[in-house]
Amino acid sequence: MKLYGQYHNSLPQKTLITIIEILLLRISFWILFQNGGDWLAHTFSIHNATEQTGRRMVIFIFNIVTFGRLGYMMFVLLKRKIPWQESISIPFAFALYYVGFSLLVLPTAKALDFLDFGAVILFIVGSILNTGGEIMRDKWKKKPENKGRLYTGGFFRYARHINYFGDLLWVIGYAIISGNYYAVIIPVILFCFFAFYNAPLLDQYLKNKYGKAYERYANKTKMLIPFLY
Repeated sequence: MKLYGQYHNSLPQKTLITIIEILLLRISFWILFQNGGDWLAHTFSIHNATEQTGRRMVIFIFNIVTFGRLGYMMFVLLKRKIPWQESISIPFAFALYYVGFSLLVLPTAKALDFLDFGAVILFIVGSILNTGGEIMRDKWKKKPENKGRLYTGGFFRYARHINYFGDLLWVIGYAIISGNYYAVIIPVILFCFFAFYNAPLLDQYLKNKYGKAYERYANKTKMLIPFLY
């Protein structure tokens, strides 16, 4: 968590991340709508449900929205330094979404239904919690009277890491739209990473930075899932 105290625009790293993500989006499009799906089906002996394009369109729209959100947060909201190794690891993680869910949806022939409508709602709510929460925090932090103070307002009054909870929701939305039972592995892995590694590590950093103020906040606010955990 030493990086949280280092401020830098990291423009070369952010540019590299953006280029890699654009390439991942191109691969996703090739898999979903061009001959990539047929090539993968032939190479790995899987069914390619070309008769069902609705789910594929939703998956790709999710990809575009996620790419746009990440770009805005990275270029506008993110103030800390991004090391070069992170400029590789971030796109690798998002490859699970852009490419992973594109692969998982290939054999799904079932048409979109009411459950998938719920998945779209989850994706929207999760995106709002994640990006919207960061936007509200950024506006609050820019006010001179809030310099050096702990932010506990907005969505963060419901969970200390509500942005991570938002990530879980929109990834679950992806998994449901894919219509593939194996897709559940991705949000489960993400939950374990947040719950048992990233959130506790960030908690310790914030406790060291804000002291008693963060302890009081932590005592009355759940870590990851509002009102539950």
